[in-house]
Amino acid sequence: MMPQPPPYPISQPLLAQLIAFDTTSRYSNLQLIEFVRDYLAQWQIDSTLTFDDSRKKANLYATIGKATTGGILLSGHTDVVPVDGQNWQTEPFHLVEQAGKLFGRGSTDMKGFLAVCLAFVPYWAEHPLKMPIHLAFSYDEEVGCLGVRRLIANLAEQTIRPRFCVIGEPTEMRVIQAHKGKISMRCHVHGQSCHSSLTHQGVNAVEYAAEIIGYLKNMARRLRDKGPWDDSFDPPYTTIHTGKIQGGTALNIVPEHCVFDFEFRYLPNQDGQQLLAEIIAFAERKLLPEMQSVTTDVGFIWEELATFASLNTAETEEIVTLAKQLAVTEQVGKVSFGTEGGLFQQAGVSTIICGPGSIQQAHKPNEFITTEQLHQCECFMQRLTNQLLSE
Repeated sequence: MMPQPPPYPISQPLLAQLIAFDTTSRYSNLQLIEFVRDYLAQWQIDSTLTFDDSRKKANLYATIGKATTGGILLSGHTDVVPVDGQNWQTEPFHLVEQAGKLFGRGSTDMKGFLAVCLAFVPYWAEHPLKMPIHLAFSYDEEVGCLGVRRLIANLAEQTIRPRFCVIGEPTEMRVIQAHKGKISMRCHVHGQSCHSSLTHQGVNAVEYAAEIIGYLKNMARRLRDKGPWDDSFDPPYTTIHTGKIQGGTALNIVPEHCVFDFEFRYLPNQDGQQLLAEIIAFAERKLLPEMQSVTTDVGFIWEELATFASLNTAETEEIVTLAKQLAVTEQVGKVSFGTEGGLFQQAGVSTIICGPGSIQQAHKPNEFITTEQLHQCECFMQRLTNQLLSE
């Protein structure tokens, strides 16, 4: 049995070091990854890096213990969302403790979990484990779960693969078995401009965009009112949202271009691609012929911005039973926000979500995690370690 940790978070110093790296998704994360690689090397743990095309970002994958198939993967992303335009009361990339709260960008989403994992590395490295622990630290999760796809592809080529995965997104240490999937899209509407007194000679891109957005809103109402529903989610139905729109140059010019962004966050038992096909069919079959009756040089371009799979792990799966034991709870839940979990599940790794901090703090100014949440995560890791060390 490993010794009891002190009552304060043993991971707090490591969290301060991780926060100090500005890993906003638009920047490189290599300094943080190199820090983690060098930290693991102190314990004779090798790391494998998988890079993006620019080689300015990387995932890190490491195995602690015997290099055998199976074991538990602890996964988290290293990137954070921007602080631009937010009213911070502290320096966002310097960890500040105030009354049991640790302020800093990424403290809860999700460097707190990464810090706890790293804090336990010495225990795992110095004791024989019954099964290996794997670490996966990814890039560009916040902009579409991009980096982890390369890590998973690389993992598929290896003979040694994890059996279970715990993703440490902020759940207040609740065990989460499922989350919604997401498809986010950009629609470019190309019309024809003319003087606003001659609207019959033009194709108004803004108005056709508005018709598509109106159809999306009606789809959203239909799903809200007619389902399908799953009361374990909040909200309990698939949601559709239009978040950005831009078009037109002057009121007396029929606008030639309009672009808008929209998204689906769909229940695990729904087909997100089918929803997308419905809106594209409406635009192409209903609206396009009318547009082309004026001129053929008009239409739509559909651009995928980001997508990730839903997670839907059965409560009867072994990873759920194990996670409930480690979190000391009989309850499991589902969340509407997305993670890399669905991608690991698609790769054949049984996955749950469980991590310190609250999603209510994520992406906000003055983001914080409580010392109590870090300590709860450390207790989770201690129980995991005890299980792996027990005879």
